[in-house]
Amino acid sequence: MTMMKDALLDAAEAVLSEQGTQALTLTAVADRAGVSKGGLLYHFPTKEALVRAMVARVIDEFDDLIATYLDSYGDGVPGAYTRAYVEATFEILTGEARAYRRWSAITAAAADPEQAAPLNEAMRRWHGSAPADDPDPGIATVVRLAAEGLWEVVSHDPGLYGEEQLEALRRRLLGLLEL
Repeated sequence: MTMMKDALLDAAEAVLSEQGTQALTLTAVADRAGVSKGGLLYHFPTKEALVRAMVARVIDEFDDLIATYLDSYGDGVPGAYTRAYVEATFEILTGEARAYRRWSAITAAAADPEQAAPLNEAMRRWHGSAPADDPDPGIATVVRLAAEGLWEVVSHDPGLYGEEQLEALRRRLLGLLEL
């Protein structure tokens, strides 16, 4: 993705996060990004195309983070997928102030079931089955859902938990995966 497209998507996420779904207009996004509406339309010809790109970016980024953590564990680590899921979630929560990104994309997509379909598919993939490497699939599912719930809560109130609290929660969730 080009730097301009990323900047436009960042602007759209900021508009959603700060002002809500009613404020997500092409004009508002162009203004926030400091480009003309024509400049925005060159990259995203419709609001639907903009929302699709927001959703796709969220999915791609999270998939990439999970893959990075899976690669770092190597083969044969029990619960590697769930560990990678937790680590990826906490990287987003404690990383570059992007905790609201997925929530913004979900909010934008929720108004249109067709727009939400890629995110729903990703959720089915991320949560739909117990990976074969989980020693206790039930605990692994609970841990992934807890991480998902934490992301949801932090998306609504980014200041709710401090760094130390988030680190303690991360360690606790990973600890639940120990045999």
